[in-house]
Amino acid sequence: MPNPNQQKKAAKKLDVSLISGIGFTLIIAVLGFVLAVLPGLNRIGPLACAILLTIVYRQVFGYPEKLRTGIQFSSKILLRLAIILYGLKLNMIVIFHQGFPLLLRGSITIIFSIVVLMTLAKWLKADFNLSLLLSLGTGICGAAAIAAVSPIIKTKDEDTAMGVGIIALVGTFFSIIYTLIFPFLSFGPMNYGNWVGISLHEIGHVALAAAPAGQDALAQALLAKLARVFLLVPVCFILMLWMKKKGKIEGETKFEFPWFLIGFIVMSFVGSYFIGEKVVVSKTVMSVIAYGTSFLLTMSMTGLGLNISLKELRTKAMRPLIAIIITSILLSSLTYISF
Repeated sequence: MPNPNQQKKAAKKLDVSLISGIGFTLIIAVLGFVLAVLPGLNRIGPLACAILLTIVYRQVFGYPEKLRTGIQFSSKILLRLAIILYGLKLNMIVIFHQGFPLLLRGSITIIFSIVVLMTLAKWLKADFNLSLLLSLGTGICGAAAIAAVSPIIKTKDEDTAMGVGIIALVGTFFSIIYTLIFPFLSFGPMNYGNWVGISLHEIGHVALAAAPAGQDALAQALLAKLARVFLLVPVCFILMLWMKKKGKIEGETKFEFPWFLIGFIVMSFVGSYFIGEKVVVSKTVMSVIAYGTSFLLTMSMTGLGLNISLKELRTKAMRPLIAIIITSILLSSLTYISF
């Protein structure tokens, strides 16, 4: 029989590793938010800053093995919690009443992004899993989409972190370009907002690019973007069916259902039909929840970022990076012409 003292020591060691690891990801996330306030770095945001910090830490100090339990908790459990809370951003009432044309455009954006980026990836002989993550992130909602689909398609942690880092940088670059060329476009605010919301990668990128055009353009851009966020759930279920089929081919029998997607849907309904309708919640509280969601996502990506080595970043990321840049240029150009 196991020695009770040994069991207590093992449990204590596990508790220390869990708490210390979570604390480590929390500290890096805080530093990421601090760095994101600085000029220049405020363009790429706290999530990308935190990932860059973890890459540097990994190369200098190596992976902190003693903290592995807590780091894995952040990269898995906190990640799923962040995705669930992300559902509060989705206003289903607005989507159902106003969003059918935008849902159609959003569907086209997703299909276009996947087909074009994966075709380019095959041509460039880029890493398949990383390219697939980037195609879904480009088509749907950036880091949140990558974080949601990675457990379904069973990608490596380092691929998930690299995908998030790449899409944050590319999306930031394109959103800055949008703000610079806006004064020279023949678009009115509403069409500009639609273009921004349909073609840019993340909600943060959409807000950054649309804000200079005024509140009407910003509201329309966010609506167009939320129509794409709405499509995250059906896309995930399509991927589940694809993985099940793939599993049968490979003889795999076990499939882990992504229950956090049910939480995402539930929170979407809560945010749309209860908060503000039946339960009054102040804007301050909702802002705190939104900020907390971003912070949890940053903590989880910190845990994933520790798996990245510079060698893998150089060898695996360059070709998918080229593919996403070309895809983003084509997406921006074609959606611009369509409005």
